[in-house]
Amino acid sequence: MESKQLKWVYLMVLALVWGSSFILIKKGLIGLTALQLGSLRIIFAAVFLLLIGFKSLSKIPMHKWKYIALTSLFGTFIPAYLFAIAQTEIDSSVSSILNSLTPLNTLILGALVFGLQFKRNQIFGILIGLIGSALLILNGAIHHPEQNYYYAILVLIASICYAVNVNLIKKYLHDLSPLSITTGNFMVLFFPAFIILFFSGFFEVVHDVKVQESVLFIMVLGVVGTGIANILFFKLIQMSSPVFATSVTYLIPVVAFCWGLLDNEMLTAVQFFGAFIVLIGVYLSAKK
Repeated sequence: MESKQLKWVYLMVLALVWGSSFILIKKGLIGLTALQLGSLRIIFAAVFLLLIGFKSLSKIPMHKWKYIALTSLFGTFIPAYLFAIAQTEIDSSVSSILNSLTPLNTLILGALVFGLQFKRNQIFGILIGLIGSALLILNGAIHHPEQNYYYAILVLIASICYAVNVNLIKKYLHDLSPLSITTGNFMVLFFPAFIILFFSGFFEVVHDVKVQESVLFIMVLGVVGTGIANILFFKLIQMSSPVFATSVTYLIPVVAFCWGLLDNEMLTAVQFFGAFIVLIGVYLSAKK
């Protein structure tokens, strides 16, 4: 299959996998704390990747390891905990919509830090995306007083981290295989995640049935939604561009919203409108 066709296949698979991640986080939080969930997600992904990709670590030059560490921090470590903490207060569907700001943040950081050029329609896209986000958050706070929408800020920070990550990969790690990058990332993260898990009290409650059920959800999230998905994502960045790769976030909210409906989540009409505005803004910001 040609590269132009294959990149669309990767995009659709990633949308299905990552769109399902938000409901898995929600189910995992039934028996786990946010710190336990984030740590287990990283640990399961790390074990899986080290089993299949340990030999690929030898292909990483010594001078590249600082970028491996940086991409592991911004691409996985910080977002894994931020999303878990955010979803203790806001719905999974709202979290997925706000995550769709990643391409917009990729563009802003690419221009400010990595020397990419802005176009007029991209500036309009950024402004429209920000307006849609504000509408989504403010209306949600009014109609869902039982939820703390300040936690939505954590999702916005996570999307900025993802934007830093894709720009770093495209500029500094484009010549490495996706398996090497992903395995290197999680080898770096394994011990910090385990230390956090150890001090989170997880091993004191691990025999609880509810905790064990939540662990199964996070095992799927770690292996499929983090480990395998990151390999596909890094490959997609290399065969296309950071903005195209992060455009998977157009599709993620659709998948996540369907899961949310099945789990009795519902957005207000104004929130639907805000989500639509966000996606238009992201589209304009990514349009060449």
